[in-house]
Order: sequence, then structure tokens, then C-alpha cells
Amino acid sequence: VQLVESGGGLVQPGGSLRLSCAASGFTFSSSAMRWYRQAPGKERELVAHIGSDGGSINYADSVKGRFTISRDNAKNTVYLEMNSLKPEDTAVYYCGARRWGTTRWWGQGTQVTVSS
Repeated sequence: VQLVESGGGLVQPGGSLRLSCAASGFTFSSSAMRWYRQAPGKERELVAHIGSDGGSINYADSVKGRFTISRDNAKNTVYLEMNSLKPEDTAVYYCGARRWGTTRWWGQGTQVTVSS
């Protein structure tokens, strides 16, 4: 199983980034997917969730209205569109694949830094 995130980087406050997570080695279309993040000195937090068919979408209150999660089951890829970025969004972002009620597989993470 592999989950490979990409799209992170340095962006100014108010800017946008689009993260991607390419999956392989399991039946992607059967797995709900999540994006998490972990800032320095803080615990990992759930950012967004999407069901296996693209429904059942949920967001952390801190990102509602700014972030959008989506998936393309034909490409085995999940996305996180991040707009109106704030310095407090700075973190390593991880994608996770759900199976049997738990996040079973994790990517290696991609750094997002929001700074002027």
C-alpha cells in the first residue's frame, strides 16, 4: 500500500494550494479517505473526510468554508483544495485511507507553510 502526497509548499497568507494524494495497493474506491495535519508541538488533527463514493463529506470547524476535499476514483487520488490560507494552517498534511472503521494506511506527509 502506498499513499503519496504532493502539492505542499510555501504560500503567503490569503493564498491557495491544492494537495493531492495518489493511492495504490488497495481498493481505493472502497475506502473513505481523510486529510489530517500536524503542526509543530501540536497533536495531529483531522482536517477533512470524504466517503468512498464522494459523499459523507465533513470538515474541521477551523477549515470550513476555506478547504474542499474531493476524490477521483478513476485516478485513485484524493485532493484537498485550500483557499484563504492562514499562518495557523502551517503544518505537515497527511492523507489517510479508512478501512474497518480506522485509518489504516498513511502517507508520508507534505509540508504546508503559510508565511509572508
